[in-house]
Order: sequence, then C-alpha cells, then structure tokens
Amino acid sequence: MNLDEKLDALIARRDELSALLSSGGGGNPEEYVRLSKEYAELMPVVACIEDQRALEAEIEDLETLAADAAGDGEMRSLAEGELRSARERLPIVEGRLKILLLPKDAADEKNAILEIRAGTGGDEAALFAADLFRMYQRYAERQGWRFEVMTISDIGIGGYKEATAEIFGRGVFARLKFESGVHRVQR
Repeated sequence: MNLDEKLDALIARRDELSALLSSGGGGNPEEYVRLSKEYAELMPVVACIEDQRALEAEIEDLETLAADAAGDGEMRSLAEGELRSARERLPIVEGRLKILLLPKDAADEKNAILEIRAGTGGDEAALFAADLFRMYQRYAERQGWRFEVMTISDIGIGGYKEATAEIFGRGVFARLKFESGVHRVQR
C-alpha cells in the first residue's frame, strides 16, 4: 500500500466515523465516546491531507495556465507568480502532514504535574523560579488548559523556593514532557 492509498484510507475512515456518529454510534454511550475521540484525532490529519491535495491541484492548474503560449501574457505572468507561491507552500504543508502522521505516544493526552524549585542562588534563584512558574501558568492559560496550584513555598519577597501545579487539558503531556532541566541565573 503506497502513501496515497493510506491517505485515502484515512479519509474513508473519517467519512465512516462521521456516518456512525450521525446515526448515534449504535446507541451505546461508551462506543459513541470512543468514536468521537477517534474522529477528533483524525480530523486534523484529514484536513491537512485535503489542504495538500488542494494545493497540488492548484499547482497543476497554474502550470497549465503558465504554459499556455496562446493565452494572455498578463494572465500567464500572474499564473507564474501564483505558481511560485504555491510551490513554496507545498513543502510546508507536506512537513505538517508528516508530523501529523507520526505515531502518538500513549501518554500524550494525559495531564502533567509541574514542579519548579529554586536551586542555589538564594533570593535571585527564588525570584527566577517564581517568574518561571508564572510563565508556565500564562502558557497554560493561552493553551486553554486548567492550571491548579498544588503547593507554593514563597520566600516573602515574591520568590518561590518551591512551587507545584497540576495542568489539565488536551495534549498537555505531549507539549510539556520535554520541559526539564536546570536553569542558572547569573548576573
């Protein structure tokens, strides 16, 4: 099975899921939830496939217009400009599709617990830890995630010796699983 056949199979599965969901998922609530999750995971992939195919069709049409020697010269130059732009967008769309087709980690949809501790450096390290904690809090808010503070041990001047929060939402662990390490503040 080549790549185009696999992509066609994903589109067919999306259509199948859509039909199943519109019919109520067989009346079984658990099955309906499972089908809904599969549909939600499949939609960004299928949208990207459709974007790629539409762009490829656009490139093909523009190549035909640009190669038409009997056509209007102004139309041909306009088509050539559009063709360059479309050819530049195609690798971007293909790269996005490749990323979407990568296998998912089973833990990617789980929630995460964030721990930030001030290391050596006294008050400066604690102030940096507080800034870092607030940065993650704002990031979670922008992503639409719920950020619940579990513990904070502050030092009184606005810094945190230690802070822990639980972050809930879609794809939290996938985005935050590589966030680890030691940061050093130096003046």
